Amino acid sequence: MESDLNQPTNILQPIVEGTAVSFNIWRTLRLSSFQIGSATADILTASVWNRVMIAELGMPATWVGLLLALQYLLMPISFWAGHRSDTRPLAGRRRVSYIWLGRGLVVLSFPLLGMSIALFEDGDMTQGWLVALVCFLLFGAGKLFSGSVYLALVRESAPPTKQGIAIGIAETVLIAFFPIMAIAYGRWMEHYDPRTFATMIGFTAVYCAFWWLFATIKSERPLAVPAVASRSGGWGETVGKFKNVWADGRVRRFFLFLFVATFAAWMQDNVLEPFGANVFGLSTGQTTRFTGYWGGATLLVLIASFVIWRKRQPETLSGLAKVGLSIMAVGMILLAATSFSELRHLLELSLLVFGSGFGLYTFSGVSLMAAMSPTRDAGAYLGLWTVCILVSKGLGTFVGGLLRDIFHLGLDWSFAMSYGLVFALAAVGLVMAALLLNGRQVISFVHDYQ
Repeated sequence: MESDLNQPTNILQPIVEGTAVSFNIWRTLRLSSFQIGSATADILTASVWNRVMIAELGMPATWVGLLLALQYLLMPISFWAGHRSDTRPLAGRRRVSYIWLGRGLVVLSFPLLGMSIALFEDGDMTQGWLVALVCFLLFGAGKLFSGSVYLALVRESAPPTKQGIAIGIAETVLIAFFPIMAIAYGRWMEHYDPRTFATMIGFTAVYCAFWWLFATIKSERPLAVPAVASRSGGWGETVGKFKNVWADGRVRRFFLFLFVATFAAWMQDNVLEPFGANVFGLSTGQTTRFTGYWGGATLLVLIASFVIWRKRQPETLSGLAKVGLSIMAVGMILLAATSFSELRHLLELSLLVFGSGFGLYTFSGVSLMAAMSPTRDAGAYLGLWTVCILVSKGLGTFVGGLLRDIFHLGLDWSFAMSYGLVFALAAVGLVMAALLLNGRQVISFVHDYQ
C-alpha cells in the first residue's frame, strides 16, 4: 500500500497546471528575466568579492572558498521548500510567495557583504569573518528557499512538451547575463576602490530586487480557497517524501552524475580570477572579464543548441551531454597547459573551448533535469536537483581554492604549477561525470513516471 505521503488527503494536491497551459514565449521571457538578478548577485559574490578578498586583501583562497560553500549546509531547505510549495500555498500563492520570501533574504545579505570588507580593511579579522559568515548564510538560505520553487513556476508556465524548453530559456538568460554583468562590473571597477565597491553593492541590491519582482509579479493567480494545513508536520512529511524519491536507483545515479559534473565544472570558479592576477599579473577589470569569455561562448552554443535540437525529446539528450562534458574537459586541459607554460595567448582560447562545451552540457543537462522531474512532484524533484547543483557547486568552489593553497602554500609550488594542477583535476572530474551518465536509465524513468 502506498504511503499517505504520496497522496495527501488533508492538504492541497500537488499542482499540475503545466498540462493546461499553452506555450507563450513572452510569458516565459518575463519569467526568465528573474535570472538577470540571479546572475548579478552571483557575479558580485563569487567574482567581485571573491577577487577582492584573495587578490586585493590577501586572504587564503581556502577560507574564502569555505565561506562560499558553507551557505549550502542549509541544503535541506531547498527540498523542503520545493515540496511544501507543491502542497501548501503561502499567503494565498502556491509559488510566488515562497520566491519573494527567499529573494528578500538575499537582498538583506548584500549590505553585510560590504560591511565585512570594511572590517577586514580595518584589521578586525574576527568581526569581519563573522559578518561574512552571517552574510553568506542569509544569501544561501534565500537562494535555496526560492531556487527550486522558481524552477517549478517556470516549468508550470508551459505544456509538458515545452517544459524543458521553458527551463532552458530561463537558464540561457542566467548564463547570458553572467558575462554581461561580469564585463559591466569589470569596467565599473577596473582597480579595487572601497567607495566604488560600496556603491556597487547598493546598486546590486536595488537592481536584483527589481528584476525578481518584475519577473514574478502577477505570474500566478491567487487561490480562491486556502489550503488546509497537514497534521503530519512539515519536516516529517518532507523526510518521508525524500525517502520515497531517493529509493529509486535511477534518481540516485542521476544525482551522482549531476553532482560530479557540477563539482568539476566549478572547481575553477574560486581560482580563475586569482590565477590571472598571480600568474600573469592582470588587473581586476581584466580578470573579471574571464567570465565574459567562457560565458559568451556558452551563450552562443546554447542558443544554437536550442535551434538545432529543440524538437528532440529531452530524455534522449544524454549523448549530447557527454559530448559537452568532454569538450569542457578539453578546455580545462588547455587552461592547465596555459598555466604550466605561462603562455598568456592561450588563456582566451582555453576559456572559449570550456564555454562551448558548457553550452552543450547546459542545454542537454537542463532538459534531462526537467525530464527527471515528474509533474506531480515537480517542486520536490527540482528541489533535489537544486540541492545537488548548489551543494556540488559550493564544494567544487571550495575544493578548487583548497587545492590551490595546498599546492602553493603547503607544498611551496609555484603559482603556475598550483593553478595548472587544479585545472587538470577539474578535467578528470568532467570525464568521470560523462562516464556516470546513463541515458537508458533516464528514458526508463520518464516512461515510468511521466
